[in-house]
Amino acid sequence: QVQLVESGGGLVQPGGSLRLSCVASGRTFSVNAMGWFRQAPGKEREFVAAIRWTSGRTYYADAVKGRFTISGDNAKNTVYLQMDSLKPGDTALYYCAAKRIEAGLAIPTEYDYWGQGTQVTVSS
Repeated sequence: QVQLVESGGGLVQPGGSLRLSCVASGRTFSVNAMGWFRQAPGKEREFVAAIRWTSGRTYYADAVKGRFTISGDNAKNTVYLQMDSLKPGDTALYYCAAKRIEAGLAIPTEYDYWGQGTQVTVSS
């Protein structure tokens, strides 16, 4: 099993920035990719960004491309999501997820482990 704990959410004004962190523990050697998803009230969970541990290659949803940056620190078993130029539409509960297989990075059901989520609210 792998446990994931997110942190870094909060209230920020439009145009502001936040950095989310996700620390993995347990059988982390089985994890080959990690991702961030978000879910707003009344909406389905949607892909935000993902990173492959072996290559470091990153992937982004069109809605956040150019504003969000995913990065990872293998030694610390931690993945980050730097969020800049935040908009009210970015308001959601943000989840960290991990998977054993590198394929299907944008599909929530393909992930094996999930954190509890951290709330991000963008409002003036």
